[in-house]
Amino acid sequence: MEFLGSAWRFLQEQILGMHWLDGLIDRGLFALGLDTSTRWGGSICFFLYDVIKITVLLCVLIFAISYIQSFFPPERSKQILGRFKGIWANLAAALLGTVTPFCSCSSIPLFIGFTSAGLPLGVTFSFLISSPMVDLGSLVLLMSIFGAKVAVVYVLVGLAIAVIGGTIIEKLHMERYVEDFIFSAGSIDLESPDLTIRDRLIYAREQVAETFRRVFPYILVGVAVGAVIHNWIPETWIQNVLGSGNPFGVVLAVLVGVPMYADIFGTIPVAEALLAKGAQLGTILSFMMAVTTLSLPSLIMLRKAVKPRLLGLFIAVCTMGIILVGYLFNGFQYLLI
Repeated sequence: MEFLGSAWRFLQEQILGMHWLDGLIDRGLFALGLDTSTRWGGSICFFLYDVIKITVLLCVLIFAISYIQSFFPPERSKQILGRFKGIWANLAAALLGTVTPFCSCSSIPLFIGFTSAGLPLGVTFSFLISSPMVDLGSLVLLMSIFGAKVAVVYVLVGLAIAVIGGTIIEKLHMERYVEDFIFSAGSIDLESPDLTIRDRLIYAREQVAETFRRVFPYILVGVAVGAVIHNWIPETWIQNVLGSGNPFGVVLAVLVGVPMYADIFGTIPVAEALLAKGAQLGTILSFMMAVTTLSLPSLIMLRKAVKPRLLGLFIAVCTMGIILVGYLFNGFQYLLI
């Protein structure tokens, strides 16, 4: 049992967390005459460590997930979802969202395709909520920062929000608030021919390159913001605004997160720095969920597919779910960290 515990700590700290890389960068900067105990030195060390770590994990994860995703072209995904009924269909759609695009804007075209293909509206919204909020990449990245318990609970709660949100929309029969052109668009792409292993590897490699080009700027911005928070903003400021002393910290975090546009890879370094400064866990995770699920650009895109009343319901359901999750995590933080 002790061996398993040691192996797990090694996996989390040295493989996922890459603590060895932090030490290596620290020694390298020291050899160059830079003291990492100063604000500037600490900021540079934080920036280099997080950029390299997140980039490596990003490329490995996207390659693996894209290879899995190559088995689920849109038509096959539609056929799979069509086999389920009721809440099980919502759950299947939410789970499918874990192996699909990493940001809300790239999930919307699939949402439109599934809706135009005749899948129940609540099922397609479960997919739309889950896809940017919860994916296999978020599980691994959250494990590297917050540990396995937080990562697993985050994913489970995210799936619950997706299932409940989609179910509510389904029960309210909001189909009349979908733009007419969606239902007249016809079916989504026909099922792709069987791919060889080589084809799937090429597809995964191309997805890595494409996603890296799209995501890397947000990683740089996110890590830069995290470095500033980590080394320049006083800890008391963070604790006063986002700590346990402010009962409205979760609401504030959600309101701040909505106008932003990033994905899980860009928000992780900010979350890491906020946690180190004393922000509450639920407040941080609420901020991450708001940024990835309710970003302003994605809402603008979604408005072209649905009418204001349905868009407002989607925003309200997601916002309430995220806020409740934030307070839940804050209440049980002592059990998770």
